[in-house]
Amino acid sequence: MEQKKFDYNSFIGMILLAGIALWYFNANPPKDIQEKESIEVVESSTDNEISTKDATPYFENDSIKQIALQNQLGAFAQSAITGAEGTSVIENNLVKLTVSNKGGQIVKALIKNYKTYDSLPLYMIKDNNASFNINFGTRDNRILNTKDLFFEPNLTKNGENTVLSMKLKVSDSQFLEYRYEIKPKKYLVDFSVRSQGLSNVINSSNPINLDWSLRGYRHEKSIKTENSMYSYYYYKTEDDVDYLNAGNTEVINDVDWVAYKQHFFTSNLLTDTPFDNATITSTDLVEDEEIDTVFTKKYELKTPLALTAGELNYNMKWFYGPSDYNLLSSEQYEGTDLDEIADLGWGIFGFLNRTIFYPVFNFLQGFLGNYGLIIILMTIVVRIIMSPLVYKSYLSSAKMKVIRPELTALNEKYPGKENAMKRQQETMAIQRKAGVSMLSGCIPALLQMPVFFALFKFFPTNLALRQESFLWAPDLSSYDTIFKLPFTIPFYGDHVSLFPILASVAIFFYMKMNQSQQANMQAPTQEGMPDMSKMMKYMIYFSPIMMLFFFNNYASSLSLYYFISNLLTITIMLVIKNYVIDEDKIHAQIEENKKRPEKAKSKFRQRIDSAMKQAQEQQAQQKKK
Repeated sequence: MEQKKFDYNSFIGMILLAGIALWYFNANPPKDIQEKESIEVVESSTDNEISTKDATPYFENDSIKQIALQNQLGAFAQSAITGAEGTSVIENNLVKLTVSNKGGQIVKALIKNYKTYDSLPLYMIKDNNASFNINFGTRDNRILNTKDLFFEPNLTKNGENTVLSMKLKVSDSQFLEYRYEIKPKKYLVDFSVRSQGLSNVINSSNPINLDWSLRGYRHEKSIKTENSMYSYYYYKTEDDVDYLNAGNTEVINDVDWVAYKQHFFTSNLLTDTPFDNATITSTDLVEDEEIDTVFTKKYELKTPLALTAGELNYNMKWFYGPSDYNLLSSEQYEGTDLDEIADLGWGIFGFLNRTIFYPVFNFLQGFLGNYGLIIILMTIVVRIIMSPLVYKSYLSSAKMKVIRPELTALNEKYPGKENAMKRQQETMAIQRKAGVSMLSGCIPALLQMPVFFALFKFFPTNLALRQESFLWAPDLSSYDTIFKLPFTIPFYGDHVSLFPILASVAIFFYMKMNQSQQANMQAPTQEGMPDMSKMMKYMIYFSPIMMLFFFNNYASSLSLYYFISNLLTITIMLVIKNYVIDEDKIHAQIEENKKRPEKAKSKFRQRIDSAMKQAQEQQAQQKKK
């Protein structure tokens, strides 16, 4: 058997092959290693800061991939071949925006000078929670999305302003451009979408759609109140501002702006050329408040864009900032109606907040730095203004107390259901002669209701109170906690707040004092009618408990206001009762009124008396039958 000899040629060949392989891998490192060797450039100025962070472009040597990109993207293939991952940053002293080369869209929006409830930087956009995309067709029958394509950034200065141009290029003279311009000390960022030389590239017969969506991050301590009470999809159409409730989709026309509001902060897109036939959607992302603690709502806008002479040309604005009424009602936002998203209430409630409560609050804010004291002083001012109504109500109560014996005697004179109409006529006659009206006690109470509801909107939406502490409350815009419960009580929560307890105690004593006043205002209970005094006794205990449960998760500033307000009202009532109202003088005045000739009845009174007389006659006829 012949022994095999060592093959020197094969051995030398293997060594040469190994050497060639080592040379190849050293000369052509993997793409991820190349990307790590990126270049970072940072420029800064006094009021604006500019920064870019771009990876070195990776030029595809593989002709097969170039052909594949050409087949996939057509005229825009070059943007993918020469494009690179990277970001550009534009910022001023209020806001910082990070724009990605991929899609040319904002991938981070940081609102400076504010923190989240857990002291983290306050981002409206980060970690892919937002998407801005334009979907369009090309003449070679391709449907493309800008969010998938690479834009070429170019940072420049325009005076004090910083300009970021993002171009999606077909060639140097053919491109789609997103242009961002940020100004010093402004939340509004100019944003334009325009194309050049693409009239022969973009297929005008296909719809061009703009899609903007955002999942709103939770920023406040109570996700329940932030999400369910103060986070809404606002929009302006034809000079009218409206909002969309969560879980709904609407199609609207002539849209000037949309606002994705999240309690104290908002993400807005404004356009000089109104969007037509826009579809807006709001989705609630909180199904379980114990689990869904990151996002509140998802907001979506889908709208077609129109071509002008075959090109896109839209001037818009971005706004990432606080939904502060003082800011949005200032001169720089005049005509935009953005102050409507501050949510001060509708009708007379919003009117009171705009014309009375904000001016008073701003005045006090000018020389006081403690917001708890500002609320107390503001409460004192409101109660002093409302004290004439309290006096009017108490005066009516005292008058009713004086004539109450006559009304009781009247019930005894005309007993039974069959005399109900006669009893009512005589009661009204006694009241009329004495100069007493049941409405005189009700009207002052009703006039105070708009103030109650206006302030119910004012305190929880006032940005100035956010994260401002007072006594044991660390944040006047959220609930205070003196004890954390190991379980959750339905409608109450998993914590104990002290300000709602104090407010509930104060309202109990106020209603206890008010019970006698209300009893005087009521005529003696007539046969067949419910005993209102018993109902009032139940309300004395029910109202404080209801307030305790209802306000436990609300802003501590609101509970502080109601606590101080009820204490002041009790004090005013005691002063009026003991030092202002004189029942002997009131009785003498009533007797004097009785001696005067009765005034001619108004037409309205005549119609009421006539109707009551007819009803009484019909009742008598039925009794005879």
